[in-house]
Amino acid sequence: MKEVQVSGSIASHCSISGMETESRIQNVQEATSQDQSTSSPELTPNRRTQTCCFCWCCSCSRISKRSEVFIPTTKDVIRLRDIKPDDIPSAEEVRQWHDSFDRVMQSCTGRQIFREFLRSEYSEENMLFWLACEDLRNEVDKRLIEEKARLIYDDYISILSPKEVSVDSRVRELINCNMANPSTQTFDEAQLQIFTLMQRDSYPRFLNSQFYKRLLQ
Repeated sequence: MKEVQVSGSIASHCSISGMETESRIQNVQEATSQDQSTSSPELTPNRRTQTCCFCWCCSCSRISKRSEVFIPTTKDVIRLRDIKPDDIPSAEEVRQWHDSFDRVMQSCTGRQIFREFLRSEYSEENMLFWLACEDLRNEVDKRLIEEKARLIYDDYISILSPKEVSVDSRVRELINCNMANPSTQTFDEAQLQIFTLMQRDSYPRFLNSQFYKRLLQ
């Protein structure tokens, strides 16, 4: 073996690296299969019924009549196989996600993986809202600011949206006032509330899930 030429060594190293990548992808896919097998769409309860404190045009106190049941398809379940091999995080990076939720959110791949986890818990809208607010925050064109703010409101704040996020009545009223003159800060307080919700509620379950533990291997 010691007499193998340099070119042969390089080829061997590349082969080993390829095997390691394939192994990590396989581990992730196995985690996906486990999560899919433990979730039973038939037993999934209706999505939460939310109380409207403030709507776009008036103040009211009523219960949303939305009672749709979200039945996940195969494509709705966690599918990390969709992440390119080059984007599979190292075990060290995954371990750092355990240090704090900020580390997850500061990582592009971390946000993508955590979003897939949220999808399995039927709360993907929280991450989508947070990302939309980040995009709005970085916008400089006034016309686009107003357009994006309206889309965010319709998609995540309106009681008519199936992707409505959970914010308290004070923040909802503040947003309604801010929508008269939308800016990059229109949803700041709502974004902070949703970040805190993910940090306190979903993040601990993510760390304790087989999904996360499989990523460490």
